[in-house]
Amino acid sequence: MELRITEIFHSLQGEARSVGRPTVFVRLTGCPQRCVWCDTEYAFQGGQRRDLADIVAEVGSYGAEYVTVTGGEPLAQPNCLPLLTQLCDAGFQVSLETGGAMDIAGVDPRVSVVMDLKAPDSGEMHNNRLANIALLKAADQVKFVLASRRDYDWARLQLDQHALPDKVADVLFSPVWGQLPPEQLAQWILEDRLPVRFQLQLHKILWADARGR
Repeated sequence: MELRITEIFHSLQGEARSVGRPTVFVRLTGCPQRCVWCDTEYAFQGGQRRDLADIVAEVGSYGAEYVTVTGGEPLAQPNCLPLLTQLCDAGFQVSLETGGAMDIAGVDPRVSVVMDLKAPDSGEMHNNRLANIALLKAADQVKFVLASRRDYDWARLQLDQHALPDKVADVLFSPVWGQLPPEQLAQWILEDRLPVRFQLQLHKILWADARGR
């Protein structure tokens, strides 16, 4: 079995619950979505076909406990599912970053799913697969990337409609880099007393938009 891989690299986790932890990132090639603020467009095409066993071996060579499978959209390649299982079997703590448009039903239950719900200003709200919400586990996370007050109000509505804080471990609110001032989003969260985790992209603070970091 093979996957098309854009890059594998060792860095600090920049987002979500394990932020700051040394992590190996496996970035799969291809994505059916086109978010207007996407910062990984280089993963839409190209990449290199690699055997799953070879991928797992390279991940192990870094000596890290945490692995994040990301993209692009990793679930756009069916062989992502056996890769996730093989990484779990190898003893890694595995997370999956998915854009929320693909079915997560086949994801190994040992994997921590970090699933986006796309807000209006992303241009991809119509592709949110809301059926995935019922499939989320208590250890999973839901992420909202927000570019405006309109996005924030929409995300706040989703919290209530789907009881997300009671369903998953963390609901993550983050501002679109360079569009929504972080202090503004932080203030809205505090004013509304939302039960969410505010986050910034640590990797961008440290290394800007450098690839492989």
